Amino acid sequence: MAGDMMLYWGSGSPPCWKVQIALEEKNLQGYHHKLLSFDKGEHKCEEVMKLNPRGQLPTFKHGDVVVNESMAACMYLENRFKSQGTQLIPDDVKEQALVLQRAFETSTLQQKMYEVLFYEYYVPEPERHESALKRNRENLKTELQLWEGYLQQMGKGSFLAGKNFSMADVFFFPAFAYIPRFGLSKERYPKLTEYYEMVKERPSIKASWPPHWLEKATEGDTLKDL
Repeated sequence: MAGDMMLYWGSGSPPCWKVQIALEEKNLQGYHHKLLSFDKGEHKCEEVMKLNPRGQLPTFKHGDVVVNESMAACMYLENRFKSQGTQLIPDDVKEQALVLQRAFETSTLQQKMYEVLFYEYYVPEPERHESALKRNRENLKTELQLWEGYLQQMGKGSFLAGKNFSMADVFFFPAFAYIPRFGLSKERYPKLTEYYEMVKERPSIKASWPPHWLEKATEGDTLKDL
């Protein structure tokens, strides 16, 4: 079963991490995988390009099924192995609606996180403006306040969509995990901090923690005043 799977991934990539967490939650340990370097351009290698013409990671293959979009891969794993491991999407349609709403909302958080933390990487120096970075920081702040409010509504010890770990958490955590690494204020965001401390201890998260993060616990305090 897992022996028929192959995952090409990059360390610290939120999309790759989502699929790794889903694999762990569905008890699919033992899958084949290859860690590739973005810096060295290894994600554009022939091996990946044959499966994924975009040359992007993750690239995932199960038997003759190839899924090259992280959210789609996670949904595939949940549907294909629904009765195995953690049920990531509930059967109740009302509960399911909230899980899917929160899951797909995470793409906004990820984009706003990128716009702040990787601004210099994505924007050429002649096009950089302090006003743009300030605006991006305000946008990220607003987004984090929204998620802080969601967790406040859910109550102490809750996951994003209820008492059970779900696809919403699979999608959210890999993007959000960058933010505490850059000094998010625990005082301003107590619910997000509580959530982070709880989820990072989950076996699936520990098993898939980015290798290079193990060598360096934090990346500074860029977001301490957010």
